[in-house]
Amino acid sequence: MRFDRSVIGQWMVGMALALLAWWLWRWQGRPWPTPTPLLQPRIVAGIAIALYAAFCGWIAWRGRTPRIVASADGSSPWRVIYASQTGFALELAERTAQALRDASAVATVHDINAIDLQALHDARCLFIASTTGEGDPPDHAMGFVKRVMAQPADLQRTRYAVLALGDSEYTQYCAFGRELDQWLHQHGAQPLFDRVDVDNADPAALRHWQHHVGVLSGHTDQPDWTTPRYDRWTLATRRLLNPGSVGGEAWHIELQSPAGASPAWQAGDIAEIGPRNAAAEVTAFLESNALNGSTVVHRDGESMLLSELLSRLRLPVALDAALIDVHTLQALPHREYSIASVPADGTLHLLVRLMQREDGTPGIGSGWLCRHAAIGDGIDMRIRSNPNFHAPPASQPMVLIGNGTGLAGLRAHLKARAATGAQCNWLLFGERNAAADRLHGDELDAWQRSGVLERLDLVFSRDGHLQRYVQDALHANADSLRAWIGQGAAIYVCGSLEGMAPGVDAALNEILGAPRMTELSETGRYRRDVY
Repeated sequence: MRFDRSVIGQWMVGMALALLAWWLWRWQGRPWPTPTPLLQPRIVAGIAIALYAAFCGWIAWRGRTPRIVASADGSSPWRVIYASQTGFALELAERTAQALRDASAVATVHDINAIDLQALHDARCLFIASTTGEGDPPDHAMGFVKRVMAQPADLQRTRYAVLALGDSEYTQYCAFGRELDQWLHQHGAQPLFDRVDVDNADPAALRHWQHHVGVLSGHTDQPDWTTPRYDRWTLATRRLLNPGSVGGEAWHIELQSPAGASPAWQAGDIAEIGPRNAAAEVTAFLESNALNGSTVVHRDGESMLLSELLSRLRLPVALDAALIDVHTLQALPHREYSIASVPADGTLHLLVRLMQREDGTPGIGSGWLCRHAAIGDGIDMRIRSNPNFHAPPASQPMVLIGNGTGLAGLRAHLKARAATGAQCNWLLFGERNAAADRLHGDELDAWQRSGVLERLDLVFSRDGHLQRYVQDALHANADSLRAWIGQGAAIYVCGSLEGMAPGVDAALNEILGAPRMTELSETGRYRRDVY
């Protein structure tokens, strides 16, 4: 059991006041060292008792459920709220809050039973929710379920995300997390990203949550909480898709599976990449620290050359060669990309935007894939299933919405739909300039000619058109969208978490209405893969 030292100190002061009051009361009738009336034993004892009562009231006031207080930047702080049966959710809540604090954000951890509706209003909340038994909330969460979830609420100014913990061997897998997510959405709260379900502490799902938290905080360079285990793929093709673009470079990447392996994935799945440092950076580090790259070292149960190990680690800017211990260096964090192909293509395709750090150097993952790795080099990768973005039946119409490199996940779906002969597909896609940013434009045109795409709406924000963004195109085609939804269409959104995804969600709610959007979400007809 852990104790809060500040609380212990408060109660020690309180006990001292109580003992003082008792001792003074016992002095009644005994000689008193001063004749001053105000220092008579009864009066002093009464004052001590009053101070003790006031002190107890102050402690009770401090222990109430706190209000949300605006942070220095004008936004509400992060509230990380846990519902834990065995302590695992609490551990993850503390890790989540610490990740936010490491990015200079204000984040506090709360037992869900200490939360009321007032605490949720106009707040940014990250819920880590366990499920116990056959779909029940943790014991300590029952009060929240009865007090809060049983009453109507207006949470339209609340932004949230849910990490649902469970075990798929049980019928009601992640039931409480899903119920909590559904309740928040039904009452108007806006999801920061789609719920993450964790099956029996699956490391890949936890890394996915950590990745989203890093994106929210703007600090994606933190080390992974769990060590990924990758397969060794080969970089087969790399092609720049937008030469001359005013935006960042967008690269088409193809990876060949390991020899003898026949990996399978579905449209909507995710590629986890283990990036590496550029060979020149590793060589410079070895030379500057007088280290021999051919030295055999051991880490995480593996034996390898020192140069190989350093390629996987975050290299410090400066280091005292006499004190170096490579075993204390952090591993480079993984990166996630939507898969842009289907297994029938023969290779796994990615669509990667080259990111820039503040100092102008390439980002960790995009720099490795788009700059440093040479054709034929090995790429550490694993495929992560993403059931929340898997396709609907081929007979069901699809409305696909995205921007930028979000085209990757939509492209995989269109490839899968083309293979099954499903032709009731509508793509709304946004980028900067038509001249440079028609990513895979020839392919999209061919799909439109062949009937795979029944409708294709391309929107370019820098070309001065009235419809600048995909949400504008949605409003301009509101009647058509309602007709497609009336025919049973599912809506799939892929692209940027900030800007596009909230704008599209707001447009859909305005066009279709909040009740209809809730229905689409609950029935799996509204799905998102945003980052």
